[in-house]
Amino acid sequence: MAWDSLCSQDLRRPRIRSASSWMPDSGSSTGTPSLEELRRLLCTRTHPTGHVDEVWPNLYVGDLYVARDKAQLSRMGISHVVNAAAGRFRINTGPKFYNDLPVDYYGVEAEDNPNFDLSIHFYPVAQYIREALNSPRGKVLVHCAMGISRSATLVLAFLMICEAASGLGPPVRKGHRQRSLLVPRSFVSWHQPKRCCPL
Repeated sequence: MAWDSLCSQDLRRPRIRSASSWMPDSGSSTGTPSLEELRRLLCTRTHPTGHVDEVWPNLYVGDLYVARDKAQLSRMGISHVVNAAAGRFRINTGPKFYNDLPVDYYGVEAEDNPNFDLSIHFYPVAQYIREALNSPRGKVLVHCAMGISRSATLVLAFLMICEAASGLGPPVRKGHRQRSLLVPRSFVSWHQPKRCCPL
């Protein structure tokens, strides 16, 4: 989606789809998908992407619009924000931006480039998300510019590391049903047919 093609409809209050409404397919495999299936799942848009979606209980993936909408974050009860597009020339929210909200902030300076190695951030971000979700009333928003690549990659890494250490299949299939995902090659290459170590 080109930035110049945004219209007023795109700036309305975000619709939030709930993770609790997801039901697995009866024939869905729970193991690690083949590399070809993984590429198909991660590179095919199945439905329109809204500004924010709950992809796991109390874990949301969103874009810059929801990240900068303090009123919406307050209504959603967001307690923690992970900005996967932090930095001076990217989405400059940061702790000062959220100083009037009870929100804890974690910034990741990640380029929106398929060759950028995001894997160095997987374990620190997964630990941060896990601690946030385990805190009282913990709700986490992970965002980047469009909410489909960097943020989705960090959430999938969290789901693999902390919630589904036995394989990538269930988190990718679940996340893909909730939100269109475009995950960089670095994530696919990071995940080898091995078990991930929980934090």
